Amino acid sequence: MKKKFSHASRYILLTVLLLIYIFPFLLVLINSFKSKRDVIKNPLVIIGSEGFQPGNYILAMKWMNFGNVFINSLVITIVSVGLIVLFSSMTAYLFARCKWKINKIFFSLMILSMVIPFQVLMIPIVSVYGSVLHALNSRITLICLHVGFGVSMGTFMFNGAIVSSIPAELEEAAKIDGASKLKTYSSIILPLLKPTVVTLVIIDSLAIWNDYLLPSLVLVKKELYTIPIAAQSFHGDFSSDYGLMMAGMVLSIIPILLLYFVLQKHIIEGVVAGAVKG
Repeated sequence: MKKKFSHASRYILLTVLLLIYIFPFLLVLINSFKSKRDVIKNPLVIIGSEGFQPGNYILAMKWMNFGNVFINSLVITIVSVGLIVLFSSMTAYLFARCKWKINKIFFSLMILSMVIPFQVLMIPIVSVYGSVLHALNSRITLICLHVGFGVSMGTFMFNGAIVSSIPAELEEAAKIDGASKLKTYSSIILPLLKPTVVTLVIIDSLAIWNDYLLPSLVLVKKELYTIPIAAQSFHGDFSSDYGLMMAGMVLSIIPILLLYFVLQKHIIEGVVAGAVKG
């Protein structure tokens, strides 16, 4: 009886926590189908006094120029995350297997760089890239900055995974078979780092897709805007259309949800593997 009561209390507690967690998203979803007046007057009512407003999504897409900003965000996110995974995994492999003294210095510097807040660096970065290099208003510049800020954490994660879970004997066997360092990395090391790759892809995709501050500093031309910058257009100096704003927020969330559903299997496998190892 006590066991059943304990299980029931856990399920009830988890259900309550789930509802608390998803409540903000449900609130945004509900209000995305309301008029501006209904959002302000009755934000908790499912259907407002002016009825269901699915047209908010069409207006939001037109106002944001959604097709263009979606492609911008998609290209910047995919290229940035791909380069972060590639560079950080290769760097971590070098640091983990080549016991050079300079590697320890570089690895320590990369860890220290993770402590420095971006807000401390943003003014010098804009000054250098804008007035000196004249490289603002460029997707390539934004991608390079994302990669530069993301490689340190990626290297730290991959280094820990290589040292703790990939035995050096595998690489020695590959070397005996005549495999080069690059072949060993691509055929043995990288496939074994799949859980870490998935974790890093999710973390960096969320960070880069939702980033507002860095793109707002680098991208000034409207045709280069990403989704978070375009969503700001719903907020004016004197008034804001909250219904359209909520619709724009839902549109910006959908790609990340799709990414989660695609990688859900690998996420669960990684969590279960970690639990079994523990």
